[in-house]
Amino acid sequence: MQRTVLKFGGTSVADLDRIAHVADIVAWRAKRGENLAVIVSAMAGETNKLVGFARGAAGETLTGPSFDDEYDVVVSSGEQVTSGLLALALRKRGLKARSWLGWQLAMKTSPAHGKARIMGFEDSGLQNAVDGGEIAVIAGFQGVTDEGRVSTLGRGGSDTSAVAVAAALGAESCDIYTDVDGVYTTDPRIVPQARRLEKISYEEMLEMASLGAKVLQTRSVEMAMNHQVRVRVLSSFAEPGETNQGTYVCSEDEIVEKQVVNGVTYSRDEAKVTLFGVEDKPGVSARIFSMLAEAGVNVDMIVQANARGPERANMVFTCTSSDSNRAEELLLGHKDEIGFESLSVARDVAKVSVIGVGMKSHTGVAGTMFDALYKRGINIDVISTSEIKISVLIDAAYTELAVRALHTAFGLDAA
Repeated sequence: MQRTVLKFGGTSVADLDRIAHVADIVAWRAKRGENLAVIVSAMAGETNKLVGFARGAAGETLTGPSFDDEYDVVVSSGEQVTSGLLALALRKRGLKARSWLGWQLAMKTSPAHGKARIMGFEDSGLQNAVDGGEIAVIAGFQGVTDEGRVSTLGRGGSDTSAVAVAAALGAESCDIYTDVDGVYTTDPRIVPQARRLEKISYEEMLEMASLGAKVLQTRSVEMAMNHQVRVRVLSSFAEPGETNQGTYVCSEDEIVEKQVVNGVTYSRDEAKVTLFGVEDKPGVSARIFSMLAEAGVNVDMIVQANARGPERANMVFTCTSSDSNRAEELLLGHKDEIGFESLSVARDVAKVSVIGVGMKSHTGVAGTMFDALYKRGINIDVISTSEIKISVLIDAAYTELAVRALHTAFGLDAA
């Protein structure tokens, strides 16, 4: 019998009625002859509530190691509750089921509380349990350190848990049940003509996840690609047995007809930081970006151009809007050490991207993109490219117009 991993997110297990519906889906899958491991998130809104509890108990001054380990104990309890409730709902339906927590699963992680990385599994008996017909209901988002302390994988970490379990079990597939019925060419709320994709490559999904698409967590896609785990995104709101094809995230080799562009994404959580009059000499860039990395500021686009003054340059980079205050304070605090004249931060910007593996073998993508934006009067501020994507930074007010224009320009609108 095949092993299959199912994962249900917070909206799918939001209350007892939704958990009962999930139990019906799992029961239907089990009756089809699948050996199942089911990963669950906390109920919708529960993690935010637990984060508030942890911060309220600790106060604002307790931070770092004195806070992080107990923070993980608190916030991981949401998944513990859900796993127990779903196990009970499955037993009510006459199925053999039990809950598994991160420490019982022996999912070993790094000690970086709140953002731990999965290091591997110890022999916990999970595989024998699943092969024996027991439905393993696993609390996602959590693991255990070598010191025996509970750890969490960061927000959205249940997706990563699911892929890791699928890799460890050698599962035939990892089905991510969520509140959408697959991966779309863009956000259907902005473009009603957006199409559900039958298949998308790991590389494309990784770019889409990192550039604003919120269907899958970036680390889960990266892990799926590294371990060649076949992932499917499908709706948990469909009835058991109802046609629910979803979207397969798979190897590029499985996709026969590769589109030049498969998706358009956007991110409004962007800020543009400009350093004017930076000293144009070796080592300055390294100093700036090492400093930002140590402060936990995630930098994306970077552009440097000659300034008007001699041996000076202007440097532009983007980061999340939430990181921009930290970046500004840090750079201004080291202004003399770095050697720049002035600094500005723009937060009314957005990043719009086109993604497609077909870019590897087709020319003219940039021309089509820039022409479509030009015809709508949208000015491009910063440009960033990779082998399968082009991203531009624009005025945030034009985000939706840009997404619609690019979706049409690359022939992605549904007929």
